[in-house]
Amino acid sequence: MSKRIVVTGGTGYIGSHTVVELQAAGYEVIIVDNLSNSTAAVVDGIEKISGVRPVFLELDCNDKEGLRRLFQSYPDVRGIIHFAASKAVGESVHKPLEYYRNNIVTLLNLLELMPEFGVQGIVFSSSCTVYGQPDILPVTEEAPIKPALSPYGNTKQINEEIIRDAIHAGLPFKSIILRYFNPIGAHPTAEIGELPNGIPQNLVPFITQTAIGLREELSVFGNDYDTPDGSCIRDYINVVDLAKAHVLAIVRMLETAAGSPLEVFNLGTGRGVTVLELINAFEKATGVNVPYRIVGRREGDIEKVWADPRHANDVLGWTAKESVEDTLLTAWNWQKRLRDR
Repeated sequence: MSKRIVVTGGTGYIGSHTVVELQAAGYEVIIVDNLSNSTAAVVDGIEKISGVRPVFLELDCNDKEGLRRLFQSYPDVRGIIHFAASKAVGESVHKPLEYYRNNIVTLLNLLELMPEFGVQGIVFSSSCTVYGQPDILPVTEEAPIKPALSPYGNTKQINEEIIRDAIHAGLPFKSIILRYFNPIGAHPTAEIGELPNGIPQNLVPFITQTAIGLREELSVFGNDYDTPDGSCIRDYINVVDLAKAHVLAIVRMLETAAGSPLEVFNLGTGRGVTVLELINAFEKATGVNVPYRIVGRREGDIEKVWADPRHANDVLGWTAKESVEDTLLTAWNWQKRLRDR
């Protein structure tokens, strides 16, 4: 039986690491990416790590006819992992229509095409932002979905509802929704990592770029939250650990009869870390100072959130293994690799 998987956004940060893990597990991967926040050179890094060069198609998932031609060319695609999306909370507040188009239309196109070409399942890249500011911590999958604090978070909620409604209506595919907490780090080979275009929207690339001298200082958004040091708390998860969860999700969805047509899993470590603690951990792991300045709160930010990952531990057989310090060291090695290119 075919082991061909389409990975949308596969040259992006989480997507590229997932492609490596899929190929290590024997899957044939087709990457679809419009390169809006990545480069085609990432495919070279994937090949160096895995020894296998995935098929790469520069294609925007908003282009439904382009996607149709893809499935016509590869009629044996069994599953999709859908990463392709705009993903910056702050930017989404200022560019809401762009976020709704990129993040919702792309999913609709895939879901409409899947029955036409017999694609059996889709793993959807969701986010802990769907929980808003949770009432109870750590967060389980049963926690209520709160009104979104940003258009980005709202697109994740809407997409989850779209998938749920499609499966409830009897469309012939399965889905596993993975709600990520905060992915950080890079592949231990330093061949691939987080490579944002322009100003980083995520914390760790801003830390590493500041540490290496590309940026004068790091902005910490708020120190007056109800947390031990006043900065926001997040659950930081190693990106390779996260990538491995996607392989387990594909295996569960396509290779076994386990589970229901729609399943949801939180992917996190179960440990909350403040922004200032993360900066200190980076300095301890690398011995490099990170100058930072406290600035005002950022619109759309959640105060504190971390996962209860027991459902993923017990059902998927997945556990986050890497420490924050070791993970930050991989991010630093990746940043140095970029400098030396």
